[in-house]
Amino acid sequence: MFSKFTSILQHAVEALAPSLPLQEDFVYHWKAITHYYIETSDDKAPVTDTNIPSHLEQMLVILVQEENEREFGETGPCMEYLLHHKILETLYTLGKADCPPGMKQQVLVFYTKLLGKIRQPLLPHINVHRPVQKLIRLCGEVLATPTENEEIQFLCIVCAKLKQDPYLVNFFLENKFKSLASQGGPNAISEDVLKSQDSLSTDTGQSCQPEEPSGASGTEHTDSEDEPSHQMGDLSTSLENLSVTALPEATVVRPNQDYNLVNSLLNLTRSPDGRIAVKACEGLMLLVSLPEPAAAKCLTQSTCLCELLTDRLASLYKALPQAVDPLDIETVEAINWGLDSYSHKEDASAFPGKRALISFLSWFDYCDQLIKEAQKTAAVALAKAVHERFFIGVMEPQLMQTSEMGILTSTALLHRIVRQVTSDILLQEMVFFILGEQREPETLAEISRHPLRHRLIEHCDHISDEISIMTLRMFEHLLQKPNEHILYNLVLRNLEERNYTEYKPVCPEDKDVVENGLIAGAVDLEEDPLFTDISPDNTLSNQEWLSSSPPATPDHPKNDGKTEVHKIVNSFLCLVPDEAKSSYHVEGTGYDTYLRDAHRQFRDYCAICLRWEWPGSPKALERCNLEAAFFEGHFLKVLFDRMGRILDQPYDVNLQVTSVLSRLSLFPHPHIHEYLLDPYVNLASGCRSLFSVIVRVVGDLMVRIQRIQDFTPKLLLVRKRLLGLEPEGPVIDHITLLEGVIVLEEFCKELAAIAFVKYHAASTP
Repeated sequence: MFSKFTSILQHAVEALAPSLPLQEDFVYHWKAITHYYIETSDDKAPVTDTNIPSHLEQMLVILVQEENEREFGETGPCMEYLLHHKILETLYTLGKADCPPGMKQQVLVFYTKLLGKIRQPLLPHINVHRPVQKLIRLCGEVLATPTENEEIQFLCIVCAKLKQDPYLVNFFLENKFKSLASQGGPNAISEDVLKSQDSLSTDTGQSCQPEEPSGASGTEHTDSEDEPSHQMGDLSTSLENLSVTALPEATVVRPNQDYNLVNSLLNLTRSPDGRIAVKACEGLMLLVSLPEPAAAKCLTQSTCLCELLTDRLASLYKALPQAVDPLDIETVEAINWGLDSYSHKEDASAFPGKRALISFLSWFDYCDQLIKEAQKTAAVALAKAVHERFFIGVMEPQLMQTSEMGILTSTALLHRIVRQVTSDILLQEMVFFILGEQREPETLAEISRHPLRHRLIEHCDHISDEISIMTLRMFEHLLQKPNEHILYNLVLRNLEERNYTEYKPVCPEDKDVVENGLIAGAVDLEEDPLFTDISPDNTLSNQEWLSSSPPATPDHPKNDGKTEVHKIVNSFLCLVPDEAKSSYHVEGTGYDTYLRDAHRQFRDYCAICLRWEWPGSPKALERCNLEAAFFEGHFLKVLFDRMGRILDQPYDVNLQVTSVLSRLSLFPHPHIHEYLLDPYVNLASGCRSLFSVIVRVVGDLMVRIQRIQDFTPKLLLVRKRLLGLEPEGPVIDHITLLEGVIVLEEFCKELAAIAFVKYHAASTP
């Protein structure tokens, strides 16, 4: 009570006293603080009951005022005094001892405001970055302390300063042995105090240290700043006699102390206060983005950052329930790592495990963003750690298990993080985890070379439709990611030599393209007995295509060696026989409805693939190894097998299979286009293409149609029910086949639209 009265009285005297020159005023406030330690006899009274906080605040005010009154970069006498007398060293020592109680908090606030409010660069000064480095070590030692908020504010302002001037980070990469030697126990506190106080008894006229900026002049002399030696002796003796002990350090694993700023932030990410943890994560985000190679190396090799990211990912993943509804995993709201606050009571769509799921996805998002922002070598090291310690160590056993519920949940989680990942480097590691790094053509005998890839592709044809659909969806989203290895590993490496074609040397009398637009030796489907019942209404005339296709130009002639687009489009549109079609009975379901979507999707795929420098035309057959046995690859094999059973599979499975195949068809690679979208390619013996698979399905369909009474009316009713135009009624016989026919018709229209859009893009100069 008495000390508070004294503080009020002092403020009143200061307000009435005439204003002193800034330097004298600054020295006065600093001496008032040092006199407290000389005169005090009660070291248990909290700092808030003393005048120390107000003196520190006034010192800051004076420093800011002095800087505002001078040219930018010019160091004033008050700042010179602070640097020359190592005031920050002394304050660090007092803060470490926390004497009087609460002093650590005051010191942290002073450092934070000093670095934040002073515009000139302070960290290059040895008498600034050394005490700052020491104070950093005190942060995060004990979790949930009263100073946590001040600690994180201090650390974040240091991170912000390093972000402004990245080269300064080199001041904070300590030598391991130095830092270990500098860590004294509680008994070393008084020694630290005495050492830091030695600077106060030095001659004020001594020259500045080399680390001082060139603009700093020698400290000006005033009578008031020369401290009598007997006063300094009293101060040292008083501090030595104080019974102060350091706070016990937290039991934190630190491989060494090379990068204490990172270590302190890592400790604070474990804070029970979510706001503190988020701020610590923000600080780490700033540090990993620094371009200094030495800092990046130290970050990944001398700190626990990699372990923190992966261990927390693993623990959060393991905390998830064994079974979570895949729909819940897919539809849980978008997760941002700093905004994962969740209240079960306020959530109308809550489900068991939602809190745990949000926490996992939130931390994965943080890892993704951290790697995305990180310096290149740091990003690679962090991503490899996630690959080895989380993907392989935690996720792979779950994906390889035999429990159907476990497979479904783990695949749904994999699908979710595939959709969520945005970092190219983390995506690369995820792709290697899922598919492996192999790029040579597949053989049937070696399809299980990468066990996880083999298992996931097999799950596309699983006995459980739910597992099949989820795995297919995962692959569909994987194909949309901007990574060249995905498509090459799944498809392109097997089409590289074009050994799915039968090479026929061109005779002199033959032409590459005959008058009707067909490649020599190709079969015209309109002459095929399978399609003799095609109605003229189902095809588009040559005149219609001439009006919709781009005109021929000298650089892009109409007959450029490709099968003309109207022949290809009509081939797909005419695949399904007339009696098996139902779309022309329902308005708004024509072929043209697919053109706009195909154009948009193809444009997006072209933007993704532009940097991969794919060839504009197929590899010349003369340079291809056509003698090698062709295998379409495990992925296409499973898709083609599924496509061949389209008339006997559930509607949802068929939708997903055709969706993946249409995605593949959109890629602007000439071999993919030829193999999936050219009906007139000369297939080698024993080879199949997407078109040939559909032809076999249609052949089977035409036989089965004859056995179903009232086939066309039933087909139309099923379509209207699927579109919601008819209410659900009695179960219709052969419903699976009828739904399969509808999907088949729509898929053929979609392929026709993709073929036209790709031809239009290739023909445009």
